[in-house]
Amino acid sequence: MSGLLALLDDVAGIAKVAAASVDDVIGQAAKAGAKAAGAVIDDAAVTPKYVTGFKPARELPIVWRIARGSIKNKLLFLLPIGLLLANFAPWVITPLLMLGGGYLCFEGAEKVYHLFVPHHHDADEPKDLTKDPAHLEEEKVQGAIKTDFILSAEIMTIALAEIPDSNIYMEAATLAAVAIGITVMVYGSVALIVKADDFGLLLSKKGRLSATRSFGRGIVKAMPGFLKGLMIVGTAAMLWVGGSIVIHGLDVLGAPWLYDTIHHIAEEVAHASTQAQGFIKWAVTAAFDGVFGLVLGLALIPIVSKLIVPAWNSLRGS
Repeated sequence: MSGLLALLDDVAGIAKVAAASVDDVIGQAAKAGAKAAGAVIDDAAVTPKYVTGFKPARELPIVWRIARGSIKNKLLFLLPIGLLLANFAPWVITPLLMLGGGYLCFEGAEKVYHLFVPHHHDADEPKDLTKDPAHLEEEKVQGAIKTDFILSAEIMTIALAEIPDSNIYMEAATLAAVAIGITVMVYGSVALIVKADDFGLLLSKKGRLSATRSFGRGIVKAMPGFLKGLMIVGTAAMLWVGGSIVIHGLDVLGAPWLYDTIHHIAEEVAHASTQAQGFIKWAVTAAFDGVFGLVLGLALIPIVSKLIVPAWNSLRGS
């Protein structure tokens, strides 16, 4: 009996350790995922365009296919690569983060730039849908998965940099939790967004009460504005997060002037107020990070369009 009790006590102890480990993984995953807010919001803002022009019956299957591709990107490719870098070449993490931050700045600045310089993407127009919808859907899905790979790489790298020093198993579990959690959040949100207008239309036509029908019409009318607002928030988050990553990377690599200057200004502005000093400090820092991200992104636009894209296209052609 005493041996049985000792065994049960050991099992209970193991269960407590396992539960604590799960709590640690979830907690670390939540903190790490929060740092990737810019890429996450942009992912949710960008993805709905890939179902534009398709029949309503194909919208959710397309989102599901992209979500599956996103999970494969994160778990099969990015997670192992991230663990290898973190454990055998950790010095690469900061430059990779800065590279990803620069990409976020470029993407955000390009969206701001095109607000003032309108452009047209013929490839995004579903004009060939009547010719070969299956082929067009396949192209859209593959294009979305490729875009997701870039954003997912940034998300996973940011998350990896935020994980406290631990063993490789804890890092793997945390990254897996981040990958699954963010994918569910992003593509679950996308599914709700792309079907919201259909739901509103259904309510407006078949609602039993006039209030229900009015609510449905309100959803349909609100969706275009909501999508524009989401795009604005996503762009601002990209510039803020991208600028913050680059500035912090410069500080880590031995060029702390910009980071220290912004931190000093934010401290002075916060101390000038008697209330909400923490929020004011964060807001001032985020504003400077966002402005820096916009300037850096605008500077990268001609470099990417005139040098990198032509070079990449020539390599693909060869």
